[in-house]
Amino acid sequence: MRCVIARFPFDLTKSGVLESMKGIKPEEVVGDSVIIGRRIYPVKQVGQVITRQDRRDFSVGEVLRAMTQLGFTCRGLPRAAAPMRVLSPVQQASAMLGVPMAV
Repeated sequence: MRCVIARFPFDLTKSGVLESMKGIKPEEVVGDSVIIGRRIYPVKQVGQVITRQDRRDFSVGEVLRAMTQLGFTCRGLPRAAAPMRVLSPVQQASAMLGVPMAV
């Protein structure tokens, strides 16, 4: 498959990516990731290995798009839970007692 990463064209195949990543130890995954074989790699590490370019030269989106089209499983950042509303002690006590009924 032909794709463009950091303005350079690459002919990538699934077997070629598997071969390139063979023997590469995965770094700690902090953001987006790609599952290659039985290992989970950070997207930027995969992009660096398969393109031989500096990680600053390409975006996560470019590599994710290419890996998805090749059939690899990609995972995004986990979504953060909605921030809980912090109540003051008085508000918390009022909430525990319930709202007075309007007459």
